[in-house]
Amino acid sequence: MTTPRMLKPGDTIGILGGGQLARMIALAAAPLGLKAHIYAPEDGSPAFDVASAHTRAAYDDLAALERFAGAVDVVTYEFENVPVYTADFLARHVPVHPGPHALGITQDRLEEKEFVSGLNIKTAPFAAVHDEAELEAALNRIGRPAVLKTRRFGYDGKGQAIIREGDDAAAKFAHIGRHPSILEGFVPFEREVSIVAARTEDGRFEAYEVTQNEHRHHILHRSTVPADVSPAVAAVSREIARRIGEALGYVGVFAVEMFLVVVDGAQGVIVNEIAPRVHNSGHWTLDGAVTSQFEQHVRAIAGWPLGAVERYGRVEMTNLIGDEADDWLAVLEEPGAHLHLYGKEEARPGRKMGHVTRIFDED
Repeated sequence: MTTPRMLKPGDTIGILGGGQLARMIALAAAPLGLKAHIYAPEDGSPAFDVASAHTRAAYDDLAALERFAGAVDVVTYEFENVPVYTADFLARHVPVHPGPHALGITQDRLEEKEFVSGLNIKTAPFAAVHDEAELEAALNRIGRPAVLKTRRFGYDGKGQAIIREGDDAAAKFAHIGRHPSILEGFVPFEREVSIVAARTEDGRFEAYEVTQNEHRHHILHRSTVPADVSPAVAAVSREIARRIGEALGYVGVFAVEMFLVVVDGAQGVIVNEIAPRVHNSGHWTLDGAVTSQFEQHVRAIAGWPLGAVERYGRVEMTNLIGDEADDWLAVLEEPGAHLHLYGKEEARPGRKMGHVTRIFDED
């Protein structure tokens, strides 16, 4: 086994993607003496404002990617839809964390479900769907209601449709573009939870406490810690994250989104998705934990010791969606509220513009 490469203060982290997650990674790197170089195709990306350098180029521009690789000491990414061939190309020039293998599995909902179930971790029943005939066969096996999702490029409820009794399944398939899809059985869950964890190249592992999540219109609205889960569920969730990280050979921060279910009075969890990156439900750690998920990610990909994950009191994180960010002054006037705005130029419905963290004394 080769010795993992360790960055030193003054080195540069290359980040693929220029949105709010890249921005917060760059902001976390700076106090540690590390620089950030953002690579993104969009003009005016929010992360450009806080990085020491940026490259505006397409993800398939090999010449630009090669120059980028030569200017950084490690590469990471802020979202899972970076093309795998981009990560593969960069990995021939510079360490890429998490690696292309983990990226590829988590980009495809079917591959991800097969990977998780292959670890004997419980998921909703699922089946591949390529055409209307396969969809009907899958519905006959899994039943209704069920959720039809495109295998790729879906987030915040995009690229999916619920098929209930009496619904025209073919019309639902047409609604999501007849793309290669996965049908998942509907899970009667009590609440949605997640666990954010970090792993280093040499296998060190830390996980934050389970987070309880509330969604509105398929977008995360609020996360609270501690979650209303039993100690057994907390332990199982941590072990699920550890096993997933180890099986992927993962380096960096990731999240496992889960459904909390109750069977015969006992709580359990069913894995929904893996996010191979820092995660919205972990934003509470910015003000509510000893080490934020963003600093933890920097530490992990730099080959440094992981930070402590203990939280400060009872924590609540609320997303500011669209024009909710216009109330920034009221938030600043609220004692104990921590405002984070993402520097986006235009507030659109459904667009995450910032978040607020509030910390309360334990009950």
